[in-house]
Amino acid sequence: MLCKRNTDEDRSVAERVQQLISDVRSHGDQALFELTLRFDKAALDRLYLDKADLEELAAAIGDAEKEALNVACENIRKFHQSQIRDEQQVETTPGVTCWRENRPIERVGLYIPGGTAVLPSTFLMVGVPARLAGCKEIVVCTPPQADGKINGYIAYCAVLLQIDRVYLVGGAQAIAAMAFGTETIPKADKIFGPGNQYVTKAKTMILSATGTAIDMPAGPSEVLVIADETSRPDFLAADLLAQAEHGIDSQSILVSTSSDIIDRTIEAIYTQLRELPRAAIAGKAIENSYAVKVDTLEQAMTFSNTYAPEHLILETDLWQELIGKVSNAGSVFLGHLSPESVGDYASGTNHTLPTSGFARAYSGVSVDSFVKKITFQHISPAGIRHLGPAVEVLAELEGLQAHKNAVSIRLKD
Repeated sequence: MLCKRNTDEDRSVAERVQQLISDVRSHGDQALFELTLRFDKAALDRLYLDKADLEELAAAIGDAEKEALNVACENIRKFHQSQIRDEQQVETTPGVTCWRENRPIERVGLYIPGGTAVLPSTFLMVGVPARLAGCKEIVVCTPPQADGKINGYIAYCAVLLQIDRVYLVGGAQAIAAMAFGTETIPKADKIFGPGNQYVTKAKTMILSATGTAIDMPAGPSEVLVIADETSRPDFLAADLLAQAEHGIDSQSILVSTSSDIIDRTIEAIYTQLRELPRAAIAGKAIENSYAVKVDTLEQAMTFSNTYAPEHLILETDLWQELIGKVSNAGSVFLGHLSPESVGDYASGTNHTLPTSGFARAYSGVSVDSFVKKITFQHISPAGIRHLGPAVEVLAELEGLQAHKNAVSIRLKD
């Protein structure tokens, strides 16, 4: 039960999301205007901001903020640029050459959460690899402010990424709009971006209903911190609270070999919590979190791999010995000076990661997420002579005569 979270057992989330999806599918822009007024308290006269709007909002932010976003953007670009590589051609049989080539997904949808916190960092995390992959069209949705505009930091990211239009739609309705398309918002081939449980549920629903691909199920954020006698309780508390302040449904887990470290960390949590502007949100998340006492670091790793955390912090002197024991995690932070915050913002790795145990099967967003890998093969005359007889036999044993004939006619020629 300790590894179970965000299950929507009474299906209340699913039912509400299904209604939102149906409204957008049936009524398009009209539904989006109404839902934006209901949920975001914004009475819009159009569903987007254009290039001039974005540049005006971006120009108003401070130079220090611009520089910090520039640093983050450049580090994210450097890390993801390294993922672009050509694969070698392979001669599997003399005269038979096979290889793969990348092709960008033509139209991708990026969801940038608003909610209780504005996340320009998420825009960079999904926008930079989309640009590097060469996607022809990038559709961006984010919730508007009550004045019908967006945060200037998000606008600045749009300028950095050379994105000239941002759609003013949030929540499950934004996912539906990008999945089905409306009069204003284009239909996307694949949808990216984290969100709350409603956004995550919408992504999984449209995956089965429309064939629109998604990056992964990425819902409420979570961290698991492994500690021992070498850990500092104030560091541990800060890391657990950093995740907790995302939202009341976030989860922060401490797994330690030391009861003393657990007790001191809990004390530090409540000391630091009192100083946080988002104390009410972080406190509620902490109420839904827990600490686990284990006998050994090996037991801690077993628990972690079962939980499959979005973020895993190995806050121990022995972190190097534990790397090989990590089987299931979205992103891993090593040692005492690697807080999860650096990955959230500017180390270069991607913070769009699988949650709710999906790290057992999913990876975080990368350039690969924005491309299709298409296989190619070329058969020469020598190749068809070498390989053709085996294909004839295989086609015949499966009872597929036309398959065999497609080879035989070439061998006769």
